[in-house]
Amino acid sequence: MSAGAEPPEDDPNARRNQDRDTEPIPRARPESLSGQPFTATGEPVGYSAHADYTADGDDFVSDSYADPFTDGANSGGGGGRQYSGAPPTFSQDEFAGLQGGGEARPPAPPGSRVAPLEDEASQHAARYLFPTEKFRGEWKRHWIQLAKEGMIATFATIAMGYIAGWLTKHNQSQLRTVVLAIWAIVVLWCAWRVADWWYDRFILTNKRVMVVSGIFSRKVAMMPLQRVTDMKYVQSLTGRTLGYGHFELESAGQDQALRNIRNLPNPNELYLRIVEEMYEPEAVEARIGRAAEDDGT
Repeated sequence: MSAGAEPPEDDPNARRNQDRDTEPIPRARPESLSGQPFTATGEPVGYSAHADYTADGDDFVSDSYADPFTDGANSGGGGGRQYSGAPPTFSQDEFAGLQGGGEARPPAPPGSRVAPLEDEASQHAARYLFPTEKFRGEWKRHWIQLAKEGMIATFATIAMGYIAGWLTKHNQSQLRTVVLAIWAIVVLWCAWRVADWWYDRFILTNKRVMVVSGIFSRKVAMMPLQRVTDMKYVQSLTGRTLGYGHFELESAGQDQALRNIRNLPNPNELYLRIVEEMYEPEAVEARIGRAAEDDGT
């Protein structure tokens, strides 16, 4: 039988197979187009599809349709905006709102001068933190705290050298021994002041501020952040040049153990930390989360 010839009348199976091969496949109506006018073939008005496939029927070549929801001058009543058959792509930023429990994290404040937080407290501070308290940082006093001790040690050393030389020249060995003993006492006192400066820490947590001081006898002064009614820091000309300041904390108009804190480094950054912890603790947690992700932890 030649190609394209119709099957004989006595072959009903062949006729049925031919009808099945040429029967158009109905298209399902999209859910999003409910309520829209459809043509007699079951397609929405303004919709046109043209698909070309390879011999195996798998490779998609092209597909386009007009948007039925936009205004246009198409004869089918749909809009004139055409879409390609390729699936749409989305950037990672567009999915940011769907990640992390469906809530987008607040961005970092522009121009923020707050440095990253320390991960863990030192041994000097950890012993004074209770388990549910979140550590926010600790600071030693500015080195200007040791300016007086440094000047005394320097002057004592110069004076001792001059006096001891003069006494040695005049054979005054006993007086020279006394001068050396006085100089040793002065140096030991300066060394003790340096050690005391090293152990003196200002500590900030999400609940309170503390000042820990002392070597042999320890003193711990604290104030809850919720009770701080007023706070300010003062910088002199020297303080602005060298980067230190003095803090004054007030709580309900009463005298507190922690009121005047002198010679703290980077007072502007420390002021922002305390104020942010008092009024925007969520921003602190968000910044800590971003820092942890950047570090891969």
